[in-house]
Amino acid sequence: MVDWNKEVKLSDLFGGKRKQARPAAPAPATTSNGTSTNGASKTSVLKRDVSLRRTRKPADARPPAAKRASPRRQRRVASHGVLGLKIGSSQLAAARVANENGELKLVQVAREPLERGVVVAGEVREPEVLAAALADFFTRHKLPRRGVRLGVATNRIGVRSLVISGIEDERQLANAIRFRAQETLPIPIDEAVLDYQVVSEGRAEDGSLSRRILLVVAYRDSIERYAEACARAKIELAGIDLEAFALLRALRSPAAANGSVPAESAHVAVALGYDRSTLAVSDGRVCEFTRVVDWGGSALDRAIAGALRILPVDAERLKRSLSLADSAAAAAIEGVSPDDVRHAQAAVQEELQNLARELVSSLQFYQSQPGSLAIGEIVLTGGTVNLEGLPAELAGLIGVPVRVGDPLARVTASAGAAERDDAASLAIAIGLGLED
Repeated sequence: MVDWNKEVKLSDLFGGKRKQARPAAPAPATTSNGTSTNGASKTSVLKRDVSLRRTRKPADARPPAAKRASPRRQRRVASHGVLGLKIGSSQLAAARVANENGELKLVQVAREPLERGVVVAGEVREPEVLAAALADFFTRHKLPRRGVRLGVATNRIGVRSLVISGIEDERQLANAIRFRAQETLPIPIDEAVLDYQVVSEGRAEDGSLSRRILLVVAYRDSIERYAEACARAKIELAGIDLEAFALLRALRSPAAANGSVPAESAHVAVALGYDRSTLAVSDGRVCEFTRVVDWGGSALDRAIAGALRILPVDAERLKRSLSLADSAAAAAIEGVSPDDVRHAQAAVQEELQNLARELVSSLQFYQSQPGSLAIGEIVLTGGTVNLEGLPAELAGLIGVPVRVGDPLARVTASAGAAERDDAASLAIAIGLGLED
């Protein structure tokens, strides 16, 4: 048992003007393989844009860039809402959210399978195949191709919090940040796209200016493969957002979203994907830690397949009927012997220990940072949450309450969207569509 009582949001990695934070006292920051942006000053940047500027490449070496809407066109599409687009390893998901007189309305959703191997661990392997799939997806579901915000989640994107003091000139600041990026991030600068956000700033006793900086660095080829696929599908990207921040927006309660309820414990959200999962920790205003975990629901398929010596596709079908909550009910799966059901349950429970270890390790690192909050609960989403008894099983392994989040809690869903039973698989797409 672990004793837990001990966003910086990048809303647009493509496009958007850099905005200065309100003056605040600078705070020290630490980083690791996970992303921690913790500090005493927690000015919310959930509504601010950060644009990734590209390192210059020869013109003939660059792939087609995704179209970006002009400011006038952006205003025009704003009335129709933002379309959040999640490209996963096993599916495409889209959600269009419109702000109608202050009311967030989920007006359109779509989801369909994606051929395996096109996207692996957040990296596009087959841009042309993905482009064709996107074009068909948008056409089939009559999705708007303007005002699209794409989500990305990969360990090849680095987010770091830095403190830089004694520099007043903006050009010198940019050079200093670029120099620090070379020192702190494991990405060769000539292979990267980077940008930064001033999160807070203040004056020291000697009068020198100190600024807390959010630095974002990604491998250029990772971003450009997505951009190339979208451009070929004639999709105009309004922005690229980290899935972690979209996840937090989708699963924040309405009270936390408007700031009426102060956070006394960290808000921990986990999206269980097919081959990887996204963990995000927030105090309700700022994403303080995020990590992509190399564990997904397909690990359960492999565990069941190995235990019963069946194909993973057959194991996946069995998993959908499996329950961890009631052994007697689980034993009644049609066409499966009680012994096989018990073996499948045991295999799933053993595999979930790997997920629990990953989550505990990540949260322990978060809590090692100055100013971290207690872990009150973990909120789950993603297709794997349909496994009955999963929250209770993880809660027993981790030692904190675990529940399934409701990505529709902050929006008024249209009749078609409200009637769907796959809202958990649409959570990140919905978060990408939110503009709050």
